Amino acid sequence: QVQLVESGGGLVQTGGSLRLSCALSGRSFGPYAMAWFRQTPVMEREFVAPMTWSTGRTDYGDSVEGRFTISRDNAKSTVYLEMNSLKSEDTAVYFCASASQPSVVLRMWNTYDDWGQGTQVTVSS
Repeated sequence: QVQLVESGGGLVQTGGSLRLSCALSGRSFGPYAMAWFRQTPVMEREFVAPMTWSTGRTDYGDSVEGRFTISRDNAKSTVYLEMNSLKSEDTAVYFCASASQPSVVLRMWNTYDDWGQGTQVTVSS
């Protein structure tokens, strides 16, 4: 059974930094891609950043481009999200997702196979 476990969320001041981690287990082979999305009570699940596992290709949502960086540790089957220059509008629950097939549409949350439980990030002004 595939499991994704996120960690690293918390409370930070505007302009601060946080690093989220997501550990993947329960697979006998690597995923096709892993990604971060975020959601608030008033917003649909928003694309943040994906990474294709074999090539390391990345992409970023417009609102986080230049401030967030996605990376991976293949040996640990872990993906990270380094978040810098945080703003109040970054406050959300951040979810990690994985996709096993190249048919995934990397920016579309409903094309991913498995999800973590989410970790809260709160940016205070």
